[in-house]
Amino acid sequence: MRVDDFDFDLPDDNIALRPANPRDAARLLVVRPDQEPLLENRIVRDLPSLLRAGDALVFNDTKVIPAQLEGVRSRDGAPDLAVSATLHMRVAADRWKAFARPGKRLKTGDRIRFGHSGESCAIGQLDAVLEAKGEGGEVTLRFDLSGPALDEAIMAVGHIPLPPYIAAKRPEDAQDSKDYQTIYAREDGAVAAPTAGLHFTPELFAALDAAGVERHFVTLHVGAGTFLPVKVDDTADHKMHSEIGHVSRETAERLNAVRARGGRIVCVGTTSLRLLESAAAEDGTIEAWSGATDIFITPGYRFRAVDVLMTNFHLPRSTLFMLVSAFAGIEPMRAAYDHAIATGYRFYSYGDSSLLFRTTAP
Repeated sequence: MRVDDFDFDLPDDNIALRPANPRDAARLLVVRPDQEPLLENRIVRDLPSLLRAGDALVFNDTKVIPAQLEGVRSRDGAPDLAVSATLHMRVAADRWKAFARPGKRLKTGDRIRFGHSGESCAIGQLDAVLEAKGEGGEVTLRFDLSGPALDEAIMAVGHIPLPPYIAAKRPEDAQDSKDYQTIYAREDGAVAAPTAGLHFTPELFAALDAAGVERHFVTLHVGAGTFLPVKVDDTADHKMHSEIGHVSRETAERLNAVRARGGRIVCVGTTSLRLLESAAAEDGTIEAWSGATDIFITPGYRFRAVDVLMTNFHLPRSTLFMLVSAFAGIEPMRAAYDHAIATGYRFYSYGDSSLLFRTTAP
């Protein structure tokens, strides 16, 4: 399909720079592609009344780490160079894949000292060697530290990598360390938050429990590739970056039991949906699963496991807008986004949300 088919104009005023307060006060656009009316304006706090007893919410419990590193490259015979690296996938105890800037000026073998303004004190620094270069500014960094020691150093030296559409408008601050994390985050490793989950509060969890809606957790470590623009003209030519995920055997069995008794699988966020679809067999049975997934969902994909999707509003021409168009239909999603823009819904990571019911149309 043409990438242009997923383009739309979004005014800057629709881009959220801070989340709703409280979190569950955000607006929620309900999209039912096979019913009338197609669209319904609600708020996130209404979610229990929009689901049924016996349904199961599936959350991604990944935790955002301070994966944005600033440093200085040192090379014999060359001036020092300021380097910014966003870690996006751990590949060994001492190695991470990252997107680095300025990528073209870096070479294999370069040493980079990350830390607070290039300070050389041991607590405020983290050294690495650029071990390999890939496409689009991607590099492999081999750090001088390994395992838990490396984790601690990243926590000390790095900072939360705000999405570029927010970072371009304001600097990160202390509030972001709380706002850009779900209340149930527990598995360190994400570069970006599973943002649909940012809307949940203890009070909303209690209301869902009272409504008989189950709650289950999977883990997909969201990578910086989620922010990368699609640079090709045809979706067939786009290459997705891999992300590491895990579905436990216990969770798979419980979700299969939900479906067997007629309950619906409701994914909170595209990350949990992509993981469950990666773990699902052809007949829709969810299996225990662990590894890297680069699943790329576009219109025409046959969904195996997921019935309902709660997700925020996505960028034009993005893989995520392609995914929601596959889930609820291209025309219903165009209508939903036109309505959202016209009525002032707030877009992207800190924005409002939508509840999409899967279309039965081919």
